[in-house]
Amino acid sequence: MKVIFMGTPDFASGTLSALIEAGHEVRLVVTQPDKPRGRGHAMQFPPVKETAVSHGLPVYQPERIRSEESVRFLEGVDADVIVVVAFGQLIPGEILRMKKYGCINVHASLLPAYRGAAPIQWAVINGEKESGVTTMQMDEGLDTGDMLLKTVVPLEEKETGGSLFDKLSDAGAKLCAETLYQLEKGTITPEKQGESPTAYASMLNREMGQIDWSKDAVSIERLIRGLNPWPSAYTKLHGKTLKIWAGDVLCTDVSKGRCGEILEIRKDSIVVQTGDGSLSIRELQMEGKKRMDAGAFLRGYKIETGILLG
Repeated sequence: MKVIFMGTPDFASGTLSALIEAGHEVRLVVTQPDKPRGRGHAMQFPPVKETAVSHGLPVYQPERIRSEESVRFLEGVDADVIVVVAFGQLIPGEILRMKKYGCINVHASLLPAYRGAAPIQWAVINGEKESGVTTMQMDEGLDTGDMLLKTVVPLEEKETGGSLFDKLSDAGAKLCAETLYQLEKGTITPEKQGESPTAYASMLNREMGQIDWSKDAVSIERLIRGLNPWPSAYTKLHGKTLKIWAGDVLCTDVSKGRCGEILEIRKDSIVVQTGDGSLSIRELQMEGKKRMDAGAFLRGYKIETGILLG
């Protein structure tokens, strides 16, 4: 097929590469404008633009995809379909209906579950046993279009937001290529979505990473994994931010101290009381320091039982 590809972050780059490898003719790549990053605020390409440039593909970076100029520009591109993967702007109806096969979206959940901006992380935070990827025919709703194909991805016991991101990115790339192949052959029967069984997977922010030690140990441990690597879960120790990267639930229905109290210092972990059970911190990062395992941290930082985190 002749494809217009719309996407911005790393998650979308793999799908762009997969479509090229599958022999589709990518006529245009549409992505967000370059942004300043780092200490020097140098302008950097979005990951999808980097992939496009490496393949010698033309790139279009509109400030507003809804503008009349953008709509007219896309109308002038000879394409059969528009593939949208984490583009970052709402697509207007004019563009959704512009090409023969419309706009096909790759969404990182088993729709209708986890519609929204952060389905990967919320699946981990909520303790799901499986996630997956759905391709859908986009409409003007928020992830409400007809479903085309799905693939299921089981979650490992210690799955993080980052590890599941990688798995679903790979799965989505393969599924999108297969979806275009079957659309062209006419072998896909679109399926209407029902009501979502889950809450909207809202966008992540740094504030949601602050650990509430009055919650149960299981929920806190899931939060830590779900927000790894970004925005990360954190607490306070001696007035400084302490990021928590990994931990284990030790027990539930046991209360030995106040919520957030350090109960025990072990050779390779720090045991903290929660609202239900305790959490053994295995990997952490003090403000201004490197990420390290708890054993290395304890060899260089004096900490005592009875201290309250947060």
